Amino acid sequence: MCSKPFDTPPESVGRAMSGAGRATRAVSPGPGLTTWVDVRVTCSENVRTDEVILRRGVPAVRAAVLTDRAVSYGVGVHAEAAYLVRAAKAGVPTVRRATGGTGLLHAPGDLAWSIVLPRADPRVGNDYVRAYPRLGEGVVHFLSERGVAARWVDPPGADPDYCLLSARGSVLSHQEKVLGGAAQHLAGGALLHSGIIPLELDRDLLRTVFGLSPKALDRLTSLRELGVEGAPEELAWKLAAGLADALSGH
Repeated sequence: MCSKPFDTPPESVGRAMSGAGRATRAVSPGPGLTTWVDVRVTCSENVRTDEVILRRGVPAVRAAVLTDRAVSYGVGVHAEAAYLVRAAKAGVPTVRRATGGTGLLHAPGDLAWSIVLPRADPRVGNDYVRAYPRLGEGVVHFLSERGVAARWVDPPGADPDYCLLSARGSVLSHQEKVLGGAAQHLAGGALLHSGIIPLELDRDLLRTVFGLSPKALDRLTSLRELGVEGAPEELAWKLAAGLADALSGH
């Protein structure tokens, strides 16, 4: 699924493919901006696709619907980290990301999104390490259209092992609760800015793998808990459109 991320089968334009696979559609693309949705990918496939499009360095927006439970972890995390050991004992696969940060629990239906821009693209800017609100503007618009007021804020710093509760980067917040987050990786003259929005939360598994306290668990929320309805695939199309529109100045 990751070998040809810019192929655009004419028969797939404007609709999701049946069964497992990628549906590709240009959505308010703007100059040189390719936009598509992966309707069904595992966490591992999602990470590999990000690595492929980063190496190509072509302006792109991608949204994806994840199909499995997994724990992803940042490039700087040791493979012997306690939460990775607990994940293995719980039978949850682990996947190393190319981006920074610590651990994240992914589940079926979660929405992942990615932006790739050449380093020289003016939309990256010199402030890209602090540009989470600007690069993630489309996510905020996507949520606003569904009645959820969200904004990018400094992370709570409540738990260093769980990325959305750590003290790095920025997180997507709704009324003091953390809904999602993003991470970055600059390599080969291009920037990857990627993020995640959980469809639902498995608090029992979060407690088992990351040892989160009840107070920390209460800081987290999800799309379903906030009343966002619709099939994940349809939500992914809307998310991709929102990201593309924001980057295109629409």
